[in-house]
Amino acid sequence: MFEAINWPETMVPSRSPIHFTNELEVEASPERIWSLLVDPEAWPSFYPGVEHVQLLDGHESLRLGTRFETNLAGQDVFASVQEFEPLSRIAWGGYPKVSEESKAYHAWIITPTSKGCHLWTEETMQGPHWIEMAKPAPDVYWRTHEELLAALAKVATDPGYTAGRS
Repeated sequence: MFEAINWPETMVPSRSPIHFTNELEVEASPERIWSLLVDPEAWPSFYPGVEHVQLLDGHESLRLGTRFETNLAGQDVFASVQEFEPLSRIAWGGYPKVSEESKAYHAWIITPTSKGCHLWTEETMQGPHWIEMAKPAPDVYWRTHEELLAALAKVATDPGYTAGRS
């Protein structure tokens, strides 16, 4: 049985007009997946549309409380790491810079399996900006996360790939 997301009360799925989950079995160790998720230099190699991640607190990798700026879903986003359990779970919450009232919370759970690990990612989104962006293609966020998981698995299982930092 997989663990549940530890949602902030304001971002629980029942209060969020946009909510989606994605999962994938990956033949890579939890350590390998974790090293990619916490490494801002690795994100452009697997995260659709991400060109940069700038950490704002002097850290070299994500950790609890790390604030960062990036470009997600075609938007410049400010976020902070709100949950951090090494090798098993990480979550960040934030908002697009053009609409601070539009919030998102994106969580990951990594569960070891006999062949590698099971990745579970789940996100809730609220606010007019995210809703307007989804109107032309209501499954756009879910599809983007399917691409994210596939790309993360590809990078994680590539023996020739070495992340910028781990």
